[in-house]
Amino acid sequence: MSSENNTPAPDKQPQDQLLAHEYDGIQEYDNPTPSWWSWLFALSIVFSVCYLVYYHVGDVGATIYENLDAAKKANADRKFAGIGNLQPDAPSLLKVMNDPDLLAMGKDVFDAALCASCHGPNAAGLVGPNLTDDYYKNVKTLPDIVHVIEEGAGNGIMPAWKTRLDPKEIILVAGYVASLRGQNLKGVYPNDPYGQKIAPWPDQAP
Repeated sequence: MSSENNTPAPDKQPQDQLLAHEYDGIQEYDNPTPSWWSWLFALSIVFSVCYLVYYHVGDVGATIYENLDAAKKANADRKFAGIGNLQPDAPSLLKVMNDPDLLAMGKDVFDAALCASCHGPNAAGLVGPNLTDDYYKNVKTLPDIVHVIEEGAGNGIMPAWKTRLDPKEIILVAGYVASLRGQNLKGVYPNDPYGQKIAPWPDQAP
């Protein structure tokens, strides 16, 4: 054999160098991060900044919840445009109670808000109290009905509807509920009045 074939080949450095440290016997190559990954990371930071500015700084962007609230308000404004100004007071509630069209709108809210699931389809009471008699626990005046609907009662047994219904819807359904008084329909517990008997409504005084 020629001496040429016996010449040892020079040591070749591997293309990928291992880092000097290791963790639990695991080593890693000293390679740069792939360029596509670096660009993706940089773009994600830019996107995050733009997102923050658009949705959380100023009034430029709106969240889906804000858009939903705006759509609900616009729908309520169209729906109740012709009923005038209603306030959570006795005169407005008496106006609803004495207007068949407003009462019909209040009944629609009563049905749509699933009030019947607790108070019964005729409001004579199921798991909730009878709304057709003269006995109340959290109500003494007409505006108290609005307050109970808005804030709830019984530590959440009666849920609060302040954030679920439009203010005019609350007044309409409150007027409808007030108009049911005096029918004295028999519900699930006809011999067990809920609460205490209260004075008649202003227009029902003897």
